[in-house]
Amino acid sequence: GLKGFGIMHIIVAAYIRCISQRPAVNRFVSGQRVSSSNRIAININVKKEMTLESPDTVVKIVFEPTDTADDVYYKMKTVIDESKGGELDSDFDNTARIINYIPRLIKKFAIWFLKTIDYFGLLPKFLLNVSPFHGSMFITSMGSLGIPPIYHHLYNFGNVPVFISFGAKKSVNEIDDNGQVVKRKYVDYTVVTDERICDGYYFASTLKILRGCLRHPERLDTPPEEVIEDIS
Repeated sequence: GLKGFGIMHIIVAAYIRCISQRPAVNRFVSGQRVSSSNRIAININVKKEMTLESPDTVVKIVFEPTDTADDVYYKMKTVIDESKGGELDSDFDNTARIINYIPRLIKKFAIWFLKTIDYFGLLPKFLLNVSPFHGSMFITSMGSLGIPPIYHHLYNFGNVPVFISFGAKKSVNEIDDNGQVVKRKYVDYTVVTDERICDGYYFASTLKILRGCLRHPERLDTPPEEVIEDIS
């Protein structure tokens, strides 16, 4: 009954559920220190229209660890609809436009200055709220472009520790337990992580939760029974 509800909403809701149970994946590295994030902020790349000339924008949406799939749908819909409502009118677009007005030599110094204050954790909150380089996770849909997912690099600037990409639906002929050929549909996805925020066993445990939620999305209809807090 939710118009436009799709795999993007399920993956985001599943990852939020992962953070609620494995909070260490919401840590980040900044200034050569590992810190725990106090919010779940997910960046999403949005193309205003499916045309060659249409610009891209990035929206940042803040979620709660108790959010269900419905909560994710309504929060995403509100922010994405606003970003598509006009011509380069999101907070990210307005900030990028101001930076583009800066002369190149001064811009180089400005970027160095931003990197320096970010190293010490002094980046202003209004920049953190619009920056696509800061957040809990960045997700992009290659499926809307009709191609497989990519392995996207993590940014040198900012602190996003996880990048998820998912591709187009595909049909595969497989043999079931009875020896019959059946056609099943799949969506491939890739996860690029910053291995410094937690160990491989912890990441593997988190991805098992993600896979379980994707196989049984009905689990996302209700909030988690318990939200686990990260160590201070």
